Amino acid sequence: MARNKNPEETVNKILDVSYRLFMEKGYEYTSIQEIIDQLGGLSKGAIYHHFKSKEDILVAVTDRITGESNRMLAAIRDRRDLNGKEKLMAIFKGSLLRPELNDIFSTAPNFHNNSKLLFNILHDTMEEVAPDYILPIIKEGIKDGSIQTDYPKALSELVIFVSNIWMNPMIFDNTVEETHNKFMVFQQMMRGFGLDIVDEEMMNRIQDLTSIYQSKR
Repeated sequence: MARNKNPEETVNKILDVSYRLFMEKGYEYTSIQEIIDQLGGLSKGAIYHHFKSKEDILVAVTDRITGESNRMLAAIRDRRDLNGKEKLMAIFKGSLLRPELNDIFSTAPNFHNNSKLLFNILHDTMEEVAPDYILPIIKEGIKDGSIQTDYPKALSELVIFVSNIWMNPMIFDNTVEETHNKFMVFQQMMRGFGLDIVDEEMMNRIQDLTSIYQSKR
């Protein structure tokens, strides 16, 4: 079968097959050849024309999954019925309660052996999520009086780094107990800034996600 002349259709087909295999077998146990075998005749060249490696495919699959998350973050950021503090809480709760996180945590690779992927996550967190979503909310909170800080940029980076990286069991391979302890420290830290924005529902959710991740190791 000749390579599809529609590049977008070809990419979507590769991502559809890869996502299904990652879900069924896990990222670590899915080979490029297995992806090729289920592409209905697409060649290895067709894959490498669009993706340089299996890691690049995973990044694209994850971007597709998290695309809805970014739209959710933007929607909360732009709401007019919440103050800055309330928006921060809505973002943390909305991000944790997304059902697609179950898929992400169940198919995640071993980040200790994937420095490129880990760098991508760190870069996206600090260079996109912090300035595009968290910083505008903190600035709004300063203006409406719900957040007090003289360093909005630094606070936005700290908050998102701790929540997305330090507390992430996929990165540090935390046990459920370790995740709980980190969450409690995060909660205390937020309260120290006058931001009581995390609750028991969020704690239970991140512990559940940790269990999902650990069950696939």
